Amino acid sequence: MIGVQDNHLKKIEKSVAEGNRIEPDDGLYLYEFAGLGYLSRLSCQVKERKSGKSVYFNRNFHIEPTNICIHNCRFCSYSRKFNQPGSWEMSLDDILLEINQFKDLSATEVHIVGGVHPHRTLDYYENMLRQIRKLNPTLFIKAFTAVELDFMFRKSQVSVEEGLIRLKSAGLDSIPGGGAEIFDEELRKTICPDKTDSVTWLAIHESAHRIGIPTNATMLYGHLENYVQRIDHLNRLRQLQDRTGGFQVFIPLKYRKANNSLGVIGEVSTIEDLRNYAISRIFLDNFPHLKAYWPMIGKEIAGLSLSFGVDDLDGTIEDTTRIYSMAGAEDQNPAMTTEGLVSLIRSSGLEPVERDTLYNTLKIY
Repeated sequence: MIGVQDNHLKKIEKSVAEGNRIEPDDGLYLYEFAGLGYLSRLSCQVKERKSGKSVYFNRNFHIEPTNICIHNCRFCSYSRKFNQPGSWEMSLDDILLEINQFKDLSATEVHIVGGVHPHRTLDYYENMLRQIRKLNPTLFIKAFTAVELDFMFRKSQVSVEEGLIRLKSAGLDSIPGGGAEIFDEELRKTICPDKTDSVTWLAIHESAHRIGIPTNATMLYGHLENYVQRIDHLNRLRQLQDRTGGFQVFIPLKYRKANNSLGVIGEVSTIEDLRNYAISRIFLDNFPHLKAYWPMIGKEIAGLSLSFGVDDLDGTIEDTTRIYSMAGAEDQNPAMTTEGLVSLIRSSGLEPVERDTLYNTLKIY
């Protein structure tokens, strides 16, 4: 059996060295048998082929308009119902005040995601985008997960394409990758039974790509999923990227156990985090970038991830997100200075590159 394993790993290593695609059964084999050192070596080989010694970050902040949400995802520590303790709703004036606070702080991107509010329509979000664009014309607006988009389009009785075109016209520049969770339909019935399904999530991203809106992609891992379901998820993303080329970056998101109904299962180890980064980088050969979202895993593990294929650390954040702090992440007040990000990247022997949202280089440190 050991000899068979060695031969399969050698075959995968040869494919990677030659720049060839590995198949789903190879990806599954890596999850089941590959060691940490092997995965580090192969994933860094892929990473260097994609982006050399560069590791990217940007100056960004988040706005989370509300955590009131129609869905009841078992892994979520963030959502609330009306009048439930811990719930919030920002008014448009509140949102614009937040935008204005960062106007002169060199931020290049705002990331807007929140709960799926039952009363807010496409018209509401179009107006929000127009007001933000008017207040700060140069700010890049990355906003609304496919789950949020699905609800606002259905509520407003418009097609996905019409809704996206209207949002793009109002100021939407790109779409984040949230809401993907795990695509396996049977597992979704257990962890997020009333949420936008996997086919719809993928279709919304495909439509966005077709009309020129770039998007990101995520996978929530470390809960009830198995390796077969992880590889299926990665493969569906890879197939869509083959068709459109519209994904900019893949972001593995670790399940955190605090304050949600799945908490009794605990969390996967740091070793599993690093293995997952590496296998994602090796398998997603058509994704240009792999991101470690440091508010979710912490600065120390984010630094380690740079030896497992990661070439992006997100951004400064400026203590503007509560999604992972409410789930028990180590950084309860997530913010990092540019100097901190540069130091973290340099400590791994890599080159810090400040980017815009589309990965254009702004400054090399």
